[in-house]
Amino acid sequence: ESDRAQVAGFVMRRCCPKPSNFRSEESLSAFLDRSGVVGIEEVDTRAITRRLRVDGAMPAVISSEDHSDETLVKMAKEAPSMAGQDLASDAGSQEIYQWTEAVSASAFGREPDWDVPAGEPHVVAIDFGVKRNILRLLRSCGFKVTVVPARTSAEDILALNPDGIFASNGPGDPAAVVGAAATMKTLIDTGKPVFGICLGHQIIALALGAKSFKLKFGHRGVNHPIQRLSTGAVEIASHNHGFAVDLDSLPDTVELTHLNLNDKTCAGIAHKHLPVFSVQYHPEACPGPSDPLYLFRLFSENIAQTV
Repeated sequence: ESDRAQVAGFVMRRCCPKPSNFRSEESLSAFLDRSGVVGIEEVDTRAITRRLRVDGAMPAVISSEDHSDETLVKMAKEAPSMAGQDLASDAGSQEIYQWTEAVSASAFGREPDWDVPAGEPHVVAIDFGVKRNILRLLRSCGFKVTVVPARTSAEDILALNPDGIFASNGPGDPAAVVGAAATMKTLIDTGKPVFGICLGHQIIALALGAKSFKLKFGHRGVNHPIQRLSTGAVEIASHNHGFAVDLDSLPDTVELTHLNLNDKTCAGIAHKHLPVFSVQYHPEACPGPSDPLYLFRLFSENIAQTV
């Protein structure tokens, strides 16, 4: 759900030359070619998976040029680590725009069960690589939604007169996103409601004084068990990230709200006194399908109490 391909390379067992999905507009090969993304097929992806499960995430090289094995291995070893890379600043839109599309009831089999605040409150969404269904859900909350680039200053965001601020998902190391934590701290200090997902969650944590770290394996997939600590309920959640918030670094003003039961890592936090909360996973991906939609209701309620 991006306006362009966000990957540097695409590895597959076999590429389907004739897509059969009724929504398909072109083949995968044509899309990769149009996007300038190198792809490779006839690869034993299960063997790669088994290797990664033991050794963790590691650099890789795909090349269509006639390099020797030794040269390719050398290139992989010299590839920069994900840690310290700001991949988010350029992943999202570089322009400010209004989002107007809402989610359809058919996406969940029912209408979202939140009350729409009066007066169409204004939410500014900071785009670190936002997924469009997040914007649809924000619009379904009854918000006017303005999307701004990742590098937008706190002053420019506040000049838009938002009633709430959303920090989106995105790629890479949260600690390396230039100016993001400082900007978020300024926004939090205004007392306005703030909600973050994935990278946005990590940036909010950094702004509140916590630290992040690179996971050995990363969390990928749509079936991670997440415990909501306030009720004990377990949600099925979608994940796609390589960094996490360090639980031991959470300041006294911040509480853990959600726990990943697979590895006991931080899956959600909230400020004890301010209307600020965030989650590591993707509620908009609807794996439950509607387990985590209450998060959007909570954001809506926080805004309704402050406007």
